[in-house]
Amino acid sequence: HVAPVFFGSALNNFGIRELLDCFIEIAPAPLARETEERPVRPEEEKFTGFVFKIHANMDPNHRDRIAFVKICSGIFKRNTNYLHVRNGKMLKFSTPTAFMASKKSVIDEAYPGDIIGLHDTGTFKIGDTLTEGEKLHFRQFMNAHEEAEYIVGDISKKVREHDGADPMKSKQLAKGIDQLMDEGVAQLFVSQFNNRKIIGTVGALQFEVIEYRLLHEYAAACRWEPINLYKACWIEAQDQAELEDFKKHKAQYMAKDKEGRDVFLADSQYMLHMAQENYKKLIFHFTSEF
Repeated sequence: HVAPVFFGSALNNFGIRELLDCFIEIAPAPLARETEERPVRPEEEKFTGFVFKIHANMDPNHRDRIAFVKICSGIFKRNTNYLHVRNGKMLKFSTPTAFMASKKSVIDEAYPGDIIGLHDTGTFKIGDTLTEGEKLHFRQFMNAHEEAEYIVGDISKKVREHDGADPMKSKQLAKGIDQLMDEGVAQLFVSQFNNRKIIGTVGALQFEVIEYRLLHEYAAACRWEPINLYKACWIEAQDQAELEDFKKHKAQYMAKDKEGRDVFLADSQYMLHMAQENYKKLIFHFTSEF
């Protein structure tokens, strides 16, 4: 077995074209993708794609948000109406964008395997599907997070004391948190006990990233406070009365996520185990996709 080896420099733009050309030659073609309804094959005529990433402030001068869409089948065409499956609305995109490093350009068409950027004003969420009319739900791309355990830290509702007199800073902090959470880098929980905002991530480094981006992109400083929690669990109820009883007895551990769904913030493995034992008609999910 022989693997190609390349010599070059991205800094000096030497050898990059050869690397990319070889990558295109040896990389696998787009594969079929599973949806909740059926498999979607790349050679199908009708367009399908899903949002796998959202990024705010790619251009700091315009405070824009870009939704990145993976094309799964058919041909995406500019200025064509497509169904946003989650909200049931038809949308048309006049400036779909392709990216190459820091450069971007408006495109007229995109094909299976391509990734395009769509200007987003808050319409999209990670996992949203676009089609020519068929109601499909791509889910398997979230599987990498199925076993992720959220590390939880508490973020103060107030900015640092020296900024506390300026209410605009508080608004910027709230806006920054909302937009960064939409990107999928972390989860936002609001405690139903004291209304504190709690950030959950799949890695401690993300707290530093969030703090840096809040300060440099939104001019909003935040103060982290440690919080002793074991795991965040989304609750699905098979019996509404049992859910209400659970929320009553676990009030100080209950929170809502950005979608308004009930989340149980267990402070220990033992507490979680006892909750599962005592409330048989509740299902505890460890990922928001269920």
